[in-house]
Amino acid sequence: MVAHRRTLTFLFAATLFISAALLFWVEPMVAKMLLPLLGGTPAVWNTCLLFFQTVLLAGYAYALFASRRLTLRQQIVAQVLLLAVATVSFPVWVSPATAANVPREGNPALWLLGRLFLVVGLPFFVLSTLSPLLQRWFTATRHESARDPYFLYAASNAGSLFALVGYPLAIEPLLALRRQSWLWAASYGALALLVALCGAVALVANSRAARAAIGGEEAERHEPQPIDEGALTKRRRAMWVLLAFVPSSLMLGVTTYVSTDIASLPLLWVVPLSLYLLTLIVAFARRRIVRRRWVEFVMPGVTLVFLLAYLSGATQPTWFLVLLHLLFFFVAALMCHGRLADDRPATRHLAEFYLWMSVGGALGGLFNALVAPVVFKHIVEYPLAVLIACALIPRRAPDEARDPQRERWLDLGYAAALGVLAIAFALVVARVGWWTTESLALVVGVPLILAYLLRRRPVRFALALGAVMLGSAFYRSLDTRALLTERNFFGTLRVTQDAGSDVHWLYHGTTIHGRQSTQLSKQCEPLSYYHRTGPLASVFAAFDSRPGSPEVAVVGLGTGATAAYARAGQRWTFYEINPAVVRVAETPDYFTYLSYCASAMPVQIVLGDARLRLADAHANAYGLIVLDAFSSDAIPLHLMTLEALDLYLSKLAPGGVVLFHVSNRSLDLHPVVADLALSRGLAALSSDDDIRNPDKEPSHWVAVARAAEDLAPLAGDAQWKPLAGDPARRVWTDDYSNIVGIFKWY
Repeated sequence: MVAHRRTLTFLFAATLFISAALLFWVEPMVAKMLLPLLGGTPAVWNTCLLFFQTVLLAGYAYALFASRRLTLRQQIVAQVLLLAVATVSFPVWVSPATAANVPREGNPALWLLGRLFLVVGLPFFVLSTLSPLLQRWFTATRHESARDPYFLYAASNAGSLFALVGYPLAIEPLLALRRQSWLWAASYGALALLVALCGAVALVANSRAARAAIGGEEAERHEPQPIDEGALTKRRRAMWVLLAFVPSSLMLGVTTYVSTDIASLPLLWVVPLSLYLLTLIVAFARRRIVRRRWVEFVMPGVTLVFLLAYLSGATQPTWFLVLLHLLFFFVAALMCHGRLADDRPATRHLAEFYLWMSVGGALGGLFNALVAPVVFKHIVEYPLAVLIACALIPRRAPDEARDPQRERWLDLGYAAALGVLAIAFALVVARVGWWTTESLALVVGVPLILAYLLRRRPVRFALALGAVMLGSAFYRSLDTRALLTERNFFGTLRVTQDAGSDVHWLYHGTTIHGRQSTQLSKQCEPLSYYHRTGPLASVFAAFDSRPGSPEVAVVGLGTGATAAYARAGQRWTFYEINPAVVRVAETPDYFTYLSYCASAMPVQIVLGDARLRLADAHANAYGLIVLDAFSSDAIPLHLMTLEALDLYLSKLAPGGVVLFHVSNRSLDLHPVVADLALSRGLAALSSDDDIRNPDKEPSHWVAVARAAEDLAPLAGDAQWKPLAGDPARRVWTDDYSNIVGIFKWY
């Protein structure tokens, strides 16, 4: 009997494990298929997550309907039929027709959601119904653990985590996308058999229990017992939604931060999602792995350190900042999911419980992916979710004797006082002109420490932190005047001017994308990465001195600073995916490189992803191709693969040069380009300009050509060095990349 029960538990746990693994295996796989079509922006992944969360919600809604309206036999038959019907979507693949229909203008989020529905919508929906239904079927077996089947939710999340970790470490490096798709389809078929077996076992066990009850035999021993007989009030359901909303929103906020400032690829996107699933596993495990009191005790302190780094605007060291963001997210998600697990209802409400959790998760995705980019010009949703998480910390010693109205006024009063204190410090700093890290510690650090003293009252603590955030924003506004702030699917753009300065700056996220002097005599002087004493100047000098095609292609527009190197008789084409960048570069009030410096030369701007739009260009057209595409500090890595290089070479004129701008705070991209060049027998030179100058930023460039003589003018320049690839390293392709190997760990 014991062996039978263990086998039964293993069968259901294994089936849930595999179904969840398939569910979360397909997420990064499909995202990677769609990534090159939309420029590698982090919003691609956030929109994908929104889709998956929404379909998951639909799956849970169906599970609730089926568990309430269908008999056990009807549920099993319907599920097997759904599993069979979903196979019409196989193999999961993005067709060439889909790639050709990518919208060139506007927000492509709705287009992406539609493509996801067509490519993977039906099988993902069917898989999403399995977790609540299988747990419900398990209760019908009258197994001794049926009284609390929520431990199977931990098994399900373990399968999800296994797939997410296994995808970048094993599946992605070993299998091409097409083979991944077919292997996934074969695994889906095996899962369908396991689901049918679980249904048959549950049906037989339920029938035996029913016959035993009719025959007067003892059948009550293993009847499911309620975990919590508390009423399912609107307030309780709303709290389930809120506790699920916050981790979901935080996960997308962390994902945006990591993928914006490091790289846009599934390997990094799955890290926050993996931590999210890990907190669910820990929270819903049979045995309590982490004490809730410990999490509640640690949360305020972790928040304090996290906000000090976040509000300071620090960008280095990258590894420390990423770990700090992930640590806060893990603690906050564990706190919220722990509260959900503690408040789980009786098994008869299991499907509804999961439905409301899914509602919260979907709302978090909807808020971050669609609502926030329209409503907020800045990344407000991330700190807002941080504040809500702090407000949800359970109170340690509630005092019912206190006057609620008086306490609410005190909550607001303390917050206002700390906000005023932060603003006062900011005004003092501005008056003395003390714009240093120490001054920021005064403006932000002291109020944060005072806010920490309010941690025993979570709402008061959260409001106080919010007031300090507003004070820090006021501090930044004193030193820098914002001329424009615009946000869209591709990120946040800011055009600023420092106090007392005649220079306009362009920021994408936290990274400088260029600057220009407003003085008429200096407007055509390229600054920042494009300075005339930097590597780019020597490349254009060599290009101007050699015969060949006069056409230049630049991938990434920015301020348009590269146009300052244009000469009469040349034809320039800029490829830019973000329409907001085009508007900024073409507006003389912000930058005049295009309207003034390049006015005597034909300049064409092609809107859309460079991989797709370059394919339309004439073969062997360009004498120089400059790859200068950034998304904040993250370079879209689909522009640095073997397939991308082959495209560039097909558009490169004889004797031409492909120039990669590889400046990055977090990644050393030199070996990636070197290996690409080696794989195609190309010559490569690199120049690392780390000389600091008030008018420029350090920059790193790699020039690639078909033959060494094509780079001869650069080879004679001392700042350009030969760059050799390693034949032992695997070359990056659309199917393979290795971020860990090029990460700057110092």
